[in-house]
Amino acid sequence: MYRPATVQRLAGRLSGPVLGPGDDGYAAEVAGFNRVLQHRPAMVLGARDATQVRKAVAFAAETGLPTAVQATGHGPSRVTEGTGLLINTRRMTGVTIDPVARLARAEAGARWHQVVDAAAAHGLAPLNGSSPLVGVVGYTLGGGLALLSRTYGFAADHVTAVDIVTPDGVPRTATAQRHPDLFWALRGGKGNFGVVTAVEFGLVPVTRLYGGGLYFAGDTAAEVLHAWRSWTESVPEETASSLALLRMPDQEPIPPFLRGGLVVHVRIAHLGPSDEGERLVKPLRKIAPTLVDTLGEMPYTRFADIHNDPAFPVPYDERSVMLRELGPDAADDLLRIAGPGSDCTDLVVELRHMGGALGRPAAVPAAVDHRDAAYCLTTLGPPGGRPEHVVDGMAHRGTGRSHLNFLAGPGTARLAERGYVPADYARLGEIKARYDPENLFRFNHNISPRGKSLRPPEDADLAHLMNPGRDDSR
Repeated sequence: MYRPATVQRLAGRLSGPVLGPGDDGYAAEVAGFNRVLQHRPAMVLGARDATQVRKAVAFAAETGLPTAVQATGHGPSRVTEGTGLLINTRRMTGVTIDPVARLARAEAGARWHQVVDAAAAHGLAPLNGSSPLVGVVGYTLGGGLALLSRTYGFAADHVTAVDIVTPDGVPRTATAQRHPDLFWALRGGKGNFGVVTAVEFGLVPVTRLYGGGLYFAGDTAAEVLHAWRSWTESVPEETASSLALLRMPDQEPIPPFLRGGLVVHVRIAHLGPSDEGERLVKPLRKIAPTLVDTLGEMPYTRFADIHNDPAFPVPYDERSVMLRELGPDAADDLLRIAGPGSDCTDLVVELRHMGGALGRPAAVPAAVDHRDAAYCLTTLGPPGGRPEHVVDGMAHRGTGRSHLNFLAGPGTARLAERGYVPADYARLGEIKARYDPENLFRFNHNISPRGKSLRPPEDADLAHLMNPGRDDSR
């Protein structure tokens, strides 16, 4: 463990809490939403603003401290274990809206519900995902597959500026004109290039939608999946949907109708008029009797009602694979692996319909792949389960790539390469080598500096810890 003097040295530079193991408040400071992995750094900073982030990164650069970043902790892939610095940005929650330019600016710790509520006051909406509790920055850096993406594209496509402290401790603002290589890499390259302190992005003129869900009994899974698959082939770009196979435990606060067995949940978000939405979903309502039907007109501020994602911390492994197509045979493959009578143990197996604006290139190129995918298959399973079972079973139907926003849990840090076509991954490695040649930011879906031979992170960390000649009291 680093000597207490190291913690004291960093604390002396900052007003935010700087804590080491054993300090009061340490456990709460390092805790994330997804408890499948938990950071246990040598020290953690509760950053209050961008100035504190800059000072902390400069300190890490001076001392060679490997550094992790966490806001909400929804997608941990590799965590600190008795070494390094964790910068917790959850206190940095500022959100501002420019209604004339249709722009939002969100600080590093802001969550989507804050942006949605602030934008709604001006008749606007962001390209957020299904959960109101997910952090804006981490989601956007991973690409951002939004509820409105079939109409408007990936969230990263709408970013106009990124404020970042790069691993040398220098604050920069990356745009299409300033540091364009870094701007390209940040929009899809996750947290490999420093600490993003704020992101600016475009908003869209959305105030309401026709949305909700249809819940069906598990024994109708084959009928529902095949009907939904066929239905998605003809719906307009204004209609986004997904189908989830749910296996929820029999416990509170899960609604009784979802507990203890397989339930099929079709999720809908349609931007057209309600009568058009009613007409579009009519074939789905005819598939089988529903357990619950929540479809209807809603203000966009109620977007969380569509998926009903957990609102409390839980441990889960998450995996994904992008599918080229979902023909009848592919649907049968999925039913065999994850449908009724299978040995699937995942809590959620979800198919998201892609296409539409997601299949078109961004106005300003970004490191976001998957524009050729027809569906995104994701799984969410309990710790100690078989997280690769479903995605491996469907890999032959896939593009060979995964969506990094849907990769979390032990072993996922090494899967970063799956997120990109080879040329983009190589370019990301070159940009990483320019901005972080020592790979200080490696507790993530890590992109190694291209052309630089590095010791494995675990070995490098151990050497840093055990070097008896190092004097951390300076």
